[in-house]
Amino acid sequence: MGIYGVYIVSKSGGLIFNYDYTVPKIETEQTFGYPLDLKLSCENNRLLVSFGQRDNIKVGHVLLAINGVPVSGRKLEDGKDAIDMLNDATNYPLNLKFGRPKMTINEKIFLASMFYPLFAIASQLSPEPRSSGIETLEADTFKLQCFQTLTGVKFMVIADPTHVGLEQLLKKIYEIYADFALKNPFYSLEMPIRCELFDTNLQALLEQADKNVSDLKNPIVFKT
Repeated sequence: MGIYGVYIVSKSGGLIFNYDYTVPKIETEQTFGYPLDLKLSCENNRLLVSFGQRDNIKVGHVLLAINGVPVSGRKLEDGKDAIDMLNDATNYPLNLKFGRPKMTINEKIFLASMFYPLFAIASQLSPEPRSSGIETLEADTFKLQCFQTLTGVKFMVIADPTHVGLEQLLKKIYEIYADFALKNPFYSLEMPIRCELFDTNLQALLEQADKNVSDLKNPIVFKT
């Protein structure tokens, strides 16, 4: 069980803060013969699997290394072109390592902007007036818990599906936000949060939440 990350979205739908706490590392290394039964394409300066999957290698996974040499974009660390190497039959067999790509900040901003209209649609679909909108989204690999303040700022936590106590955790994160962001004379509303004290106390809170998750009788206690 674990907490994966924290997102804060402004009332206008912009991402003003994100923090990756523990991101699961998914990597698969296999030896391949020629011809390669996976189709790769270069997107966002990364070689992605665009067609075919095998042995836990799925569409969207990124090529990380060839024969132990790291791949960055289309190039290997030694300067060789990865595509040329994969297309040359004389290089096989090849040991290829694939993994789940790490989200860029632009992708996180895009996803945050997509959550805003979904939250509004969920509120309007409710048969009862004054719906709180989306509070929980559950999938087989993660759970998203959302808390919206009276001013419209949304706090979200992404965690393992079995993680408990996320509602209480979000309220504690809101307390840290109020103490170390809103009370900061240099911080402006709707702007990205860049405050060392906020980051430090948030990390301490997430560590404490991970320790207390197995004991529901012990509430999360935040110390300033």
